[in-house]
Amino acid sequence: MFIQIIQGTVTDPEGLRRQLDRWQSELAPGATGYLGSTGGVAADGTSVSLVRFENEAAATANSERPEQGDWWNETAKYFDGDVAFRNSSDTETTLGGGSDDAGFVQVMQGRVRDRARLAELEAAFMPQMAETRPDVIGSVRAWDGDVFTEAIYFTSEADARAGEAAMADATPPEFEEFSSLTEDVTFIDLKDPWLHSA
Repeated sequence: MFIQIIQGTVTDPEGLRRQLDRWQSELAPGATGYLGSTGGVAADGTSVSLVRFENEAAATANSERPEQGDWWNETAKYFDGDVAFRNSSDTETTLGGGSDDAGFVQVMQGRVRDRARLAELEAAFMPQMAETRPDVIGSVRAWDGDVFTEAIYFTSEADARAGEAAMADATPPEFEEFSSLTEDVTFIDLKDPWLHSA
């Protein structure tokens, strides 16, 4: 799986959403290898989208379509300032991966000091996660070296906050070390996530 991350500050969230809905109806049918997207706008105006393709070639082919360029030129007007694009074919999923049934998505971005150890710890505590955190549907993660962007899918925000509170009282030791390996972490809460699957 190949993921393109598009991130910026939005001046008109509803206008951006209309543009994305338009892309789904008019351009998605011709986007070979398109798998789906997860996005939205946080309360502070930060917009982030993770667009999934089968591979990099499919994503490149989509970007080179004239209609894609026309659509983006119109869409860029809804952003204030520069828009960042990051591409990754180094991707992972946990549990059930992404889901269009999620009621809340939290995007985490940061850096990892020891990715191999992180993977070991995740393998150790993830089976417990399905039992202790039923609010967590799964996640999709994209890497750029030791920098990651991860979308975590929850049943709802209320369930996620309750799960966080319960876990704070009984955090697995593996998860504590897991958290200690990440740095410069930021969170983007998508309370009204825009979810699409091909």
